[in-house]
Amino acid sequence: EMVKKELNPSFTRLELIPDEVDQLKNIIKYLIDIQGFDLVITNGSTGLSPRDIAPDATIEMIEKRLPGFEEAMRMESFKKTPHALLSRAVCGTRKDSIILNVPGSPKGAVENLGVVIKALPHAIKKLQGDTADCAAK
Repeated sequence: EMVKKELNPSFTRLELIPDEVDQLKNIIKYLIDIQGFDLVITNGSTGLSPRDIAPDATIEMIEKRLPGFEEAMRMESFKKTPHALLSRAVCGTRKDSIILNVPGSPKGAVENLGVVIKALPHAIKKLQGDTADCAAK
């Protein structure tokens, strides 16, 4: 809901897949390379358990990391729980798109998205070639 409210996307898609690296890589590739999505958000599978594969799959798919997004999301979560330090969530770019890993808990996902959502439109514009000055107005 936050994404719909803040970003007003022209279309969204929900995909439920098992915790398998190849399946996640394939869906990321399909959504970005074929469908042309500007933003792909993975939900869950960001921790330390053997089934937590989202960061591993994402790292294989991205071209550039977005460490500022990753750090901001972890710092915000750390304000609530020291377990945030266990997050391996990755954020990065692929082609003209952004990929974000957020925690599986609804509360954690909302908190993490809340930290970066205002920066996403600008980041996507820059990624897609906008050369306007980045100074805040």
